[in-house]
Amino acid sequence: MICPNCEIEYVEGIKVCVECGTELITNESFELNLINYDDWEIVFTTSDTIEAEMIKANLEGAGIESIILSQQDKSFPSPGDLSIVKILVKKEDLVDAKEIISDINKEE
Repeated sequence: MICPNCEIEYVEGIKVCVECGTELITNESFELNLINYDDWEIVFTTSDTIEAEMIKANLEGAGIESIILSQQDKSFPSPGDLSIVKILVKKEDLVDAKEIISDINKEE
């Protein structure tokens, strides 16, 4: 058994995670829900985390699952922000996601 939230593995018989209180699932169920990065494509890049969050919210509002991959390192002070924030969507949603992002950019 494993906690899908904390990813802590437990012995059989335990039903709830002692760390967060989430109901445990089988290891097989957990492994089926792991993200396979080969199934995802980068649909948008930016240096602005707020813009990335806004795009992600619009995509998810349209029923398109997305992931934000940030390469920002807040512990490294630098003049200006040179980091890249990427938004990934599943390959089968790539065309629709690009269309939504294009529509958002036209409105600005």
